[in-house]
Amino acid sequence: MAVPSQSMRSATAVAPVAGSAPKVAPRTRRLTAEHEQMQKAFAGFDPIRIKSAVGSPPEEYEIEYHVMSYEPGDSPETPSPRGVHSVKIELTSDYPRLSPRCKMLTPIFHPNFDETTICIGDHWTAGERLVDLVVRIGEMIGYQAYNIKSPLNGEAAMWCDLNGNKLPSDTRNMRPETLE
Repeated sequence: MAVPSQSMRSATAVAPVAGSAPKVAPRTRRLTAEHEQMQKAFAGFDPIRIKSAVGSPPEEYEIEYHVMSYEPGDSPETPSPRGVHSVKIELTSDYPRLSPRCKMLTPIFHPNFDETTICIGDHWTAGERLVDLVVRIGEMIGYQAYNIKSPLNGEAAMWCDLNGNKLPSDTRNMRPETLE
């Protein structure tokens, strides 16, 4: 009788047992866990709300921020106050290895936002949680965090530099107590 090769033995060792639960892909487990964290963190939290979650598990979110900020005004020198903002967050097939795609759905006047993207930073790590990114975007919207050194919107960066006394526009803590 022939002795099975090492590769045959390995394949046999990992074969699923009849009646056992199917293995869930690591990305699917991560997306499921992230969705549970999001629901728990933002349930009943006034500044940040999950407006929609698409997919099973969700790979796209629309987040509504009830945060005081600014939108473009009649001129770059006079942005107008705005209190409700919507953001689309897409978890691409490369997530979490690559950062989510984030885009404003409502107008905003901010140095780190433009019509197509939100600059969420140069140092994304696969270990960063989605809930932390959602909080960070809220802090950015409220001008608690911004970067005028490498802006997406130069006019907004110049305005920030000249109007630091008006910032932050919203001083509330954007981190729910459940995440503290």
